[in-house]
Amino acid sequence: MGSFEDHGPGAPMGDYLLAEAIARRIAARATEAGTACLLAPTLPFGGADWFGSVPGAIALAPATIRAVIHDMLAALLRHGCDRLIIINGHGGNAAPIHEATLAIRERHGVIIPSLYLWKIATTWLPPGTTGHAADPVVAIARHLFADLCPTIPPATPTPTTGPLGLPITGFGTATLDDAPIDLPLNHADIAPTLTPTTSADGAALTERLVKLGAKLTAILPPPRGEG
Repeated sequence: MGSFEDHGPGAPMGDYLLAEAIARRIAARATEAGTACLLAPTLPFGGADWFGSVPGAIALAPATIRAVIHDMLAALLRHGCDRLIIINGHGGNAAPIHEATLAIRERHGVIIPSLYLWKIATTWLPPGTTGHAADPVVAIARHLFADLCPTIPPATPTPTTGPLGLPITGFGTATLDDAPIDLPLNHADIAPTLTPTTSADGAALTERLVKLGAKLTAILPPPRGEG
């Protein structure tokens, strides 16, 4: 799952495309290694957060996306699919995923892990790499969907301050005396901070994400009823 929102002039609309492509590669890699995987249909719309104001964006209310996630997981469980992993490409999905999977665990006793792709990939990049649709989204988009990524001059990182004049350090956070401060930021506040990326960066990040996802499939517990 991902979102249908803008990612700047250098990437296609909708990071669900990237999440689906990576999930497909994870399933193939895991199957080749001996853990047979099936890929569920992709959920293209994500939970509303900082970027719903961008023209063309389609986002779901947090309560709605939580209910959709829960119902999708519950449907799979009813059919005996209880070794599940969520591949997530959108920050606005993180909290609803946690709430839905916690409810599933409490009711069914099944633990469903999720991989928030961009949170993971950002930890593999140099410090100070921030900005919506900068690293790692554009890098992976340029690797997987080069035909959908127009050539644009590389952006130069610029210091960005929020509504209170505090330096922005991430989505919804700024800093004061080296302490993180949560702020209700939006697209206009965050977008100016960009970092140049390349297709080669995206290839390396994609490979690491696929390798990680395939490894995770192998350590899930066996289906219920099996030793």
